[in-house]
Amino acid sequence: MKKGYEIVIVGGGIIGNAVAYYLAKEGQKDVLVVEKNYISSGSTGRCAGGIRQQWDSEANIRLAMGSVKIFEGLEDELGFPTEFYQGGYLLLAHTPEHMEWFKKRVELQRSLGLDVRLIDPKEAKDIVPYVNTEGLLGATFCPTDGHANPFYVTFGYYKKAQELGVHYLIGKEVVGIEVRESRIRAVTLSDGSKVEARNLVNAAGGHARDIARMAGIDIPVNPQRHEILVTEPIGHLFDPLIISFKQGIYFRQELNGGVLMGYGDPEEPWSYNVRSTSRFLFNMTKKVTEVMPILDQVRVLRQWAGLYAMTPDAQPIIGGVDEVEGYYQAVGFSGHGFMVGPKTSELLAELILTGKTSLSLEHLSPKRFKEGKGKIEKAVI
Repeated sequence: MKKGYEIVIVGGGIIGNAVAYYLAKEGQKDVLVVEKNYISSGSTGRCAGGIRQQWDSEANIRLAMGSVKIFEGLEDELGFPTEFYQGGYLLLAHTPEHMEWFKKRVELQRSLGLDVRLIDPKEAKDIVPYVNTEGLLGATFCPTDGHANPFYVTFGYYKKAQELGVHYLIGKEVVGIEVRESRIRAVTLSDGSKVEARNLVNAAGGHARDIARMAGIDIPVNPQRHEILVTEPIGHLFDPLIISFKQGIYFRQELNGGVLMGYGDPEEPWSYNVRSTSRFLFNMTKKVTEVMPILDQVRVLRQWAGLYAMTPDAQPIIGGVDEVEGYYQAVGFSGHGFMVGPKTSELLAELILTGKTSLSLEHLSPKRFKEGKGKIEKAVI
């Protein structure tokens, strides 16, 4: 490890590794990625791997659409498997309020060029024959949505970044950030050593607020536990990732046949707790079998938990800040960092290298909270 680097990235998940890769791809290889545990050990390695473009806000839609374009060619670009599969997303509506919401969302999504449509229960049944359509009023379907393997994608970026000359420090934690004259100067590591840095990227997921505070910056990002389980492999039943807003759940079938599923508990407090619970196991199995009864005899293989990095409007915070020169962040994705990670990382690398981006990130600045301009993203599960 050198005495100093042009850019230090904190976090070894999808964002940290992808930013490192896109920086190196454009010629900036004086980069150090610091990960306190192991690559993909945080939120990325604990997520469901869904890749959805059906969002409420224009920002999330554009980031997701841009990421899908990258995902479509990522396996060839990185020379590493991704298990990217475009089986679509099927979103279910059981109330008139949800139907009205879906209509408005589809109008916005289609205006931005997304191939998405509002469908009736019969069409939903045609797409997923085993879905329970009792009480179903309608759904939306986007065939280019899908899923990928979060570990494979992250390790693909990691391997390629290393090949291009990016340096990695695994098993050491950033415990301090030195700021002098309103500029990033260095980071202090858990072994007491100091690494000089002109720029720092906060890609610390659920711990993003802690990293920001080390630089004297406060961002409204709070960690919240989110639990997931996966079943034993079974025969192929369906292609899309399914979301029921009535039940507040999502589930998809993996390429090996297992069914992966999760939901967000509105009663879950802010914490770094990633322990699993029997309460989740009971509620999840009850909810999912109401949506797809055929799953009632399938055995659960394992369950786990990870952290959603939540913001007040459930939209990410991306870019620099006025207070500290050389500080950048891509945080607060509220559970959808993996799916928008490729485009987000490409844009952040652009910003660091050129001072501007090909897609405006102004509305994702932390200034929006002080100015009261945040638009709540309601489609978070």
